[in-house]
Amino acid sequence: MRERHLRRRCRALLRELDVPRPFGHRELCRRLARHRGRPIRLMPFPIEQPGPSGIWLATDVADVIVYQSQTTAAHQEHIILHEVGHIIAGHDGESVDPEESVRVHRRTAYDNRQEREAELIATILFEWSGRSDGLGDGLGERDPEAVTDPHQAAALERIANALTGGQGWS
Repeated sequence: MRERHLRRRCRALLRELDVPRPFGHRELCRRLARHRGRPIRLMPFPIEQPGPSGIWLATDVADVIVYQSQTTAAHQEHIILHEVGHIIAGHDGESVDPEESVRVHRRTAYDNRQEREAELIATILFEWSGRSDGLGDGLGERDPEAVTDPHQAAALERIANALTGGQGWS
């Protein structure tokens, strides 16, 4: 997708979502979730490095954005906006469990079109936020809408075990 077209599409969606300016990432996620008809959960996690900084998990019932908890708040915000960029662009992830409808995006580099689009959308979102000091609206806090569905929680725990060599989310 051409950059100019992507910028127009992203700005149109932000206007459609009636995102206020300035805004924070949690407000953006709430409005995008309402628009999509499914919650977006934000989960800080100490992701082993080298590796992805963020992961978007698309399940049957929710989108889950796992982001690196062991980095600066500004970097965490950028990671979240990048993963939101995948959602906005309508990217498909890879299947991680054939028994369940869970698809994942693992952010490691910007070497393909989808990663470049997500990165551009993250930049557009930051510009649109109207804030020069970052989006700072509660990073590091546990998501108040944390996953409570036992089936989804079990799937997320299996994914955490795969990412951490069996250590889980803790």
